[in-house]
Amino acid sequence: MQTVTNFYPAYKFKILTMKHSILLLVMALVTTAGCVSSKESDNPFLSEYKTPFGVPPFDEIKVQHYQPAIEAGIQEQNREIEQIISNEEPASFENTILAYDQSGRLLNKTTLVFYNIRSANTNDELLAVAREVTPILTSHRDNIALNEALFQRIKTVYNERYDSDLDSSQIRVVEKYYSDFERNGANLAQDAQKRLREINNDLSMLTLQFGENSLAETNKNFRLVVESEDDLSGLSEAIKEAAAVTAKELGEEGKWVFTVQKPSMLPFLSYSDRRNLREKLYKGYYMRGDNDNNNDNKEIIEKMVALRSEKAKLLGYANHAEFVIDVNMAKTPENVYDFLYKLWDPALKRAKSELVELQKIANREGNDFKIKSWDWWYYAEKLRKEKYDLDESLLSPYLALDNVREGMFWVANQLYGISFYKLSDVPVYHPDVEVFEVKEENGDHIGLLYLDYFPRDGKGAGAWCSSFRRASYDGDVRIHPISTITCNFTKPTATTPSLLSWEETTTLFHEFGHALHGLFTDGKYRRTAGVVPRDYVELPSQVMENWAAEPEVLRHYAIHYATGEVIPDELIDKLQKSSLFNQGFNTTEFLAAALLDMDWHTLASGSEVDDVRAFEAASMNRIGLIDEILPRYRSTYFGHIFDGGYSAGYYVYYWAGQLDADAFNAFKESGNIFNPELAAKFRQHCLSEVGEAEGIDQYRKFRGQAPSIQPLLEKMGLN
Repeated sequence: MQTVTNFYPAYKFKILTMKHSILLLVMALVTTAGCVSSKESDNPFLSEYKTPFGVPPFDEIKVQHYQPAIEAGIQEQNREIEQIISNEEPASFENTILAYDQSGRLLNKTTLVFYNIRSANTNDELLAVAREVTPILTSHRDNIALNEALFQRIKTVYNERYDSDLDSSQIRVVEKYYSDFERNGANLAQDAQKRLREINNDLSMLTLQFGENSLAETNKNFRLVVESEDDLSGLSEAIKEAAAVTAKELGEEGKWVFTVQKPSMLPFLSYSDRRNLREKLYKGYYMRGDNDNNNDNKEIIEKMVALRSEKAKLLGYANHAEFVIDVNMAKTPENVYDFLYKLWDPALKRAKSELVELQKIANREGNDFKIKSWDWWYYAEKLRKEKYDLDESLLSPYLALDNVREGMFWVANQLYGISFYKLSDVPVYHPDVEVFEVKEENGDHIGLLYLDYFPRDGKGAGAWCSSFRRASYDGDVRIHPISTITCNFTKPTATTPSLLSWEETTTLFHEFGHALHGLFTDGKYRRTAGVVPRDYVELPSQVMENWAAEPEVLRHYAIHYATGEVIPDELIDKLQKSSLFNQGFNTTEFLAAALLDMDWHTLASGSEVDDVRAFEAASMNRIGLIDEILPRYRSTYFGHIFDGGYSAGYYVYYWAGQLDADAFNAFKESGNIFNPELAAKFRQHCLSEVGEAEGIDQYRKFRGQAPSIQPLLEKMGLN
């Protein structure tokens, strides 16, 4: 999901919702299960939850409960599918489309919980469970997607959709399901379907292994252990204290430990005077998955891109990117490349000019070396202080986590009238987790929000938003959603609360935007309610970041944790003036990763890559990326595209950036950043009812016109 603009998704790892799968009902194709049987009466998944608001009973759920519940859910959905195809009545919306839309509730209920827990609080037992059940779930998905009898009934309703007295919402659901089945191979010959099943199974297991390797490489296989206090030169007391806490947790008491988690790594890279240690730590970060050990991801990548390409050809597409982008707003890979290249040249030009400034500082200090990638943050901080007299360490004391959280709640209240109430009587899966009830202005219940803030060994890197329960309907009764935000922020210490960086602050606002999308979703049908193209999904999140930096908002939440002083206007002014600082670097490293993603996924079927490093180097050389900047994610830890659902889709952050910059510009132009009329329209058309039509059409309903790219270019300083 950023520095002081909307476009730094360093913490954005993955959105755990499935936007284009035929099995929106299954939800989690690469997770869920358990390997030890349990009696039905003891399995909390197999009965109604007896908890406040019907939340998952985390205090009762055990590893051994997942697989029996998964298997029961599969059996239940198989019976539901059989009832649909054995119905002797002619296929109709009610007995086919609606029945299918409502199937798989137990499976969905279980997989949502497991998928989230595996990402946020996993262990070896849960990882073993995922390996056990992944092929089972993949096979179940294919059994439905390639069920000829079911497809024929859906096809019948599809062919008769305009002659069946269906409303526009129902027609859209029919069309979406028909497209899903086509895109999942329903029209293929038997031999092609057999091969498709093999590919899907292999891909699901490779994806799982990539994620496991990345988790181990991030949380277990590299730590910078500092034994001498002299090697902490340049670091603040707060940074040193946090490193000492980490060391104690890892059994290295009396030392200081820095990890490749960004809350630990970036402060070290930004302030440590020990260049050799900066190099060591940064190499530990960017060599993840590329160490020729048991967690190496290179061979997995080679297999995945080949299988994705082969699958695309089976389904009638030239490459995987063409298959993916066909249902996005961008429509074609060519449009994506054109869009990215429009930003690339000015971004790279700006980055090169930034490098010149950094080198001048290094030279003035008497150094005879050329800036390397591990030097960039260190000299950028010096340049920030020199140009804007802004020291991030002076800003963080005003960004205590609790205050930032209350600030984003306040923004939502000002925009939408909603309120948040902390709960203490609901079970959570980890002591760090907080839960809030969300209510309308009139007191009506909207849903719940779980917040999980800090790094731990069992948590994936980055930040993301998902759901333990999606908004839906049971007849005319709304099923209230349970959204969850998972982060990896700076931990509190014995003397200070969790003090966020500016990047972490905007990241929290970002993920909160996703949560509001989930909480506000309102639609009758699960296939379309809240479901948007991948290159629209970042609009609700990125637009929220805009409010974080507004002076009126900062004065509400940016309060010094020790003195109670509201952030001074002088510091706000410095933050505003530095909003474009280092933007060449930020934009260039992002675009490099987006173009690398596109290059991997425009490979034609039959193309072979036998050297991941060489492919990546050729991709970056082709666009002229300078040596001092690496792509934001190198291939071997690019979880977005190899483990997170963003393959041929990392571009979407900037594509949606056109929408979010244009949307916030509407508020600014109105003279009121909390304009109630605009907020109501945005909530209705872009959040609540967004699944009722194509994303761009819903946006036009809000804005009254197509989005302009000019606000985005201005925000990025590239106009």
